[in-house]
Amino acid sequence: MTVCTQVKEHLFGRVVEGAMIANDAGRMVDSVWKFMPREFPCVELDEYVVMPNHFHALFRIVGAPLVGTRDSAIQQRAGTRRGDPAPTVGDIVGAFKSITTDEYIRGVHTYGWVPFKRHVWQRGFYDHIVRNDEELSIIRDYIQTNPLRWEKDPENS
Repeated sequence: MTVCTQVKEHLFGRVVEGAMIANDAGRMVDSVWKFMPREFPCVELDEYVVMPNHFHALFRIVGAPLVGTRDSAIQQRAGTRRGDPAPTVGDIVGAFKSITTDEYIRGVHTYGWVPFKRHVWQRGFYDHIVRNDEELSIIRDYIQTNPLRWEKDPENS
């Protein structure tokens, strides 16, 4: 999953010599992401990176059936009750964007963080279903090495 800040504004820190140096807002985004499994017990986090103007993350939704109804063991693992649908990727990303936006607004008012124009995040997000271990390895590497490629990134103004 990838989400970008509105107009690709650099809100979360900077990259120095290939390493992401998060500011307070970037650390908040990191903290909220780590909190998501408490919000959604069926979410397992994988590799992620906060960048100055975007966020990349891999995660799994575990215990949710691909088709059909859940049995009680799956319901328990997914943290749902009978009849409660498993959260979608959109539910999870939407909650993440909403929580981080609320926290960012609090940071603007309380700590003097850089104000944003209309929205912290762009509308929507990019997602991709990982189909096999080779693809998972490639995406993990892409996320881990994202700060190293920042100097050549066209979004780095």
